[in-house]
This record gives sequence, C-alpha cells and structure tokens, in this order.
Amino acid sequence: MQTQLNPYLNFPGNARDAMELYHSVFGGDLTVATFGEFGENDPTIADKVMHALLRSPGGLVLMASDLAPGMEHQPGTNISISLSGDDADELRGYWDKLSASGSVVMPLEKQMWGDEFGMCVDRFGIQWMVNITAPTS
Repeated sequence: MQTQLNPYLNFPGNARDAMELYHSVFGGDLTVATFGEFGENDPTIADKVMHALLRSPGGLVLMASDLAPGMEHQPGTNISISLSGDDADELRGYWDKLSASGSVVMPLEKQMWGDEFGMCVDRFGIQWMVNITAPTS
C-alpha cells in the first residue's frame, strides 16, 4: 500500500454529526467506533466517537474523533483541508454542500494562476480550500 496523507479532525463531542455531514457530501463508506465499544464505562464519554473513518468512492479518506475529557478544542485554527483536481462538477458539488451551512471566506472563482479557487468554513468550524485545475488546451 502506498503511503497516504489522511486529515484527522478532532471535535468537542459532535464528531458523529460532522462525519455524517461529510458522508453526505462525499459518499462512500463511513465507520464509527465509540469509546464505549473499546471498554470505556464513563457514561459522559462512552457514546462519543473514538475513531471514525470515511472512504469515498473517489479515494478520499477522512478520519475523526471526539476529544477525550481534559483535551482542549480550538476549532478550525490548526487545519485546512484542500480538495483539488480537474473534475469541475465533482469539486463544485463538494463546494456547494460544504459552504451551504457554513460561511464563504473566498468565493469559488477564477484566480490569477488560472484555476478556480475558493475557501469556506463549514458549520463545524473546519476550513476547506477547493481548487479546480484550469483545463489545458
């Protein structure tokens, strides 16, 4: 297996909701395991996400978990996720779904380097960058 770079997101208790949104955006297979499934008996954390894995049909991989008690959460300040490629319809679809319930930082539009590029923050505070490579002639 080739080495992969997989974004891993941490949430303050709403990882399941976030991953379900991303599953609705990207499709594919979502697996979720809770702390309770791994032996945690504390009712305040037993049903929280210890590890979630989303694999899209196109090969995208996203992982996440809820933070364990005592860990600090600083949403969106330490990660951006970049989606790039030349399938304009696919990438615009992702953009539309991610920005719909969040906020647009930079509209998805043609940039000086020739590609379409935009930045948004989804409703969970995660920053996304979308770059649609300009067609070559």
